[in-house]
Amino acid sequence: MANDVTHLYEEFGDDRLPPGQRETQRFPVLSKSGTPSWDPETWSFEAWGAVDTELDLSFDEFRDLPAETQVQDFHCVTGWSKFDCEFEGVTFPTLADAVGVDDDAVHVMFHAMDGYTTNLPLDQCMRDEVMFVWSYDGEDLPADHGGPLRVVTPHKYAYKGAKWVSGVEFLTEPERGYWEKRGYSNTANPWNEERYS
Repeated sequence: MANDVTHLYEEFGDDRLPPGQRETQRFPVLSKSGTPSWDPETWSFEAWGAVDTELDLSFDEFRDLPAETQVQDFHCVTGWSKFDCEFEGVTFPTLADAVGVDDDAVHVMFHAMDGYTTNLPLDQCMRDEVMFVWSYDGEDLPADHGGPLRVVTPHKYAYKGAKWVSGVEFLTEPERGYWEKRGYSNTANPWNEERYS
């Protein structure tokens, strides 16, 4: 049974559709470069930095972590939103529990197979709606949408949700990721239209 979290917008604004967005039934594909290839035999997910236990998991080992299915909305900084996306995966708090986050960790950097990075404050990640997902609408996550594994951040613009995610780094000082260094908003709140810095 999927957990419907589409009411999340009530924390941030009056309308489910953030200002400046248009609803689409399609799921457009956007990325900074091409779709990377991956090998299920050699793919790994790493978690490191300010943690008690660093992780280096195969795809099967990652999928053995406690998982759940959620129905979420998805907001792209380019102006479109897709409602009622069903994602299956591991919540960020579940992963954080697995590594044991140090008390001095304040920030998170997500790393992707194509070299992409994106950052969020730790407290913005420690929500059950932030997930590492491998399934979309009951099927394996397509490669062009970030398969085998991507992050979803329904309370942020989607560039905060790394596609092809390969690891997460727990930081004791804030750092900025790929788009954040290039003029995109560091906070990325769709209901405040925080698109650019």
